[in-house]
Amino acid sequence: QELRPKSLDIKQEELGDMVEKEMASTSEAIEDAVRRIEEMMSQARNESSGVKLEVNERILNSCTDLMKAIRLLVMTSTNLQKEIVESGRGAATTQEFYAKNSRWTEGLISASKAVGWGATQLVESADRVVLHTGKYEELIVCSHEIAASTAQLVAASKVKAEKSSRNLGRLQECSRNVNEMAANVVASTKSGQEQIEEKDTMDFSGMSLIKLKKEEMETQVKVLELEKRLEGERVRLGELRKQHYGLAGAYEAAEEGEAKPALAPRRGILKKPPLAQKP
Repeated sequence: QELRPKSLDIKQEELGDMVEKEMASTSEAIEDAVRRIEEMMSQARNESSGVKLEVNERILNSCTDLMKAIRLLVMTSTNLQKEIVESGRGAATTQEFYAKNSRWTEGLISASKAVGWGATQLVESADRVVLHTGKYEELIVCSHEIAASTAQLVAASKVKAEKSSRNLGRLQECSRNVNEMAANVVASTKSGQEQIEEKDTMDFSGMSLIKLKKEEMETQVKVLELEKRLEGERVRLGELRKQHYGLAGAYEAAEEGEAKPALAPRRGILKKPPLAQKP
């Protein structure tokens, strides 16, 4: 009893209504998330350009694809739940079926809430990233949370479903699609973060004249230091090669001397006599 979620301390006859209410609430949250992402996309196009616009569009597009995948997942899950109730309730009402299987029902409610919450958090994180007030890591964490809550929803639905159910197969396919889209969000976020960080290191537009001059002098010092170090390394490389060639030449000469000793002339072998000259 202590391990049961405190939010589910309701009458069993209300569980059926709560399942439908939570699924509807999740669908509404996802629709709202899609709408907010579209608004963010329009705002990004008006307020940013260049690399930042490219990064924002790529991240928001991947978030939109993820939301569409989640929406299809929730719809398929709802259809599977209706199938489970219809095939298992017998003469009982829908409310009685949910009450009789209260633990399973509570699992569905919890999983549905987790999916809706994850979608909402993802949109809020994306909004902060686009406005440059949030962290890219937040998007990555939210994507992982959505993948986890999706697995929870599939597991909860699978408990009561028939193995041969078409809706169950569709739900599992939707789950794989959600995971793939979540991975795309992570990938686009990481690549976007790298692009922005690389651009920021070369963005001098906000510097004053004095700051620019100071940065220029410091960079010149670094260039001279690196050139001196490079020249030293080149000299070192040349000496190493000279030593290498010298040792290799001596080693090869020694090997040849050992392998091919001077041949002593054989005794008893006469040289070919010279040809007789014509008179």
